[in-house]
Amino acid sequence: MSKVVVSGKERLFRGKSLEELKKLDVREFAKFLKSRPRRFVMRNFNVIEDFIRRSEKKIAKGKAIKTHLREIVIVPAFVGWTIHVHNGNNFVPVKISIEMLGHRLGEFSMTRKGVKHGAAGVGATKSSAALSVK
Repeated sequence: MSKVVVSGKERLFRGKSLEELKKLDVREFAKFLKSRPRRFVMRNFNVIEDFIRRSEKKIAKGKAIKTHLREIVIVPAFVGWTIHVHNGNNFVPVKISIEMLGHRLGEFSMTRKGVKHGAAGVGATKSSAALSVK
């Protein structure tokens, strides 16, 4: 049985290796999640399973996986995939790793840009108010 080893340390999720987690059903995996994601998975397991099924077909065809479903909880079947998640403007590629299990896809596709401050405009400061607009 191969294990995920990074810098001499095996990656585990709640004491389970990735191979053990991939063998589990989506509902069985939900038992290892915290209460809020567990509630989402138990109520929407069919949405997650449909997404997995459609994504596997796209992978088989060699197409990119694109989705607007930012609220889906990341399950072990997603590990290793690159999913392009919509952020409201475009699709941001997200490479799924074992550390992301239990989080939502939208957490890794930011919807807002960082502020880049430029020069102050005319009239923005007291000294620039005296300048002519021409």
